[in-house]
Amino acid sequence: MAQEQQDNRRKQYSMMRSILDYGMGALILLFGFFFLFSEKLGFDFEMEPIFKYFFAGLCIVYGGWRIYRGYQKNYYSE
Repeated sequence: MAQEQQDNRRKQYSMMRSILDYGMGALILLFGFFFLFSEKLGFDFEMEPIFKYFFAGLCIVYGGWRIYRGYQKNYYSE
């Protein structure tokens, strides 16, 4: 009974973390694409283009990694 309850909690926690990773990953990914295509969308930032593209690339990579981590659901290292 106690083991079943613990397994239930782990499943709920994994599902919650997975949803959080999907949501945050998508949001960060969208920020990356926004900074990547900001000039075409009509936004002008007071920064060098190399820094803007570097930040956009970091956001895209990190957002993709968060989505992958949500898909993998490996939150326990046992």
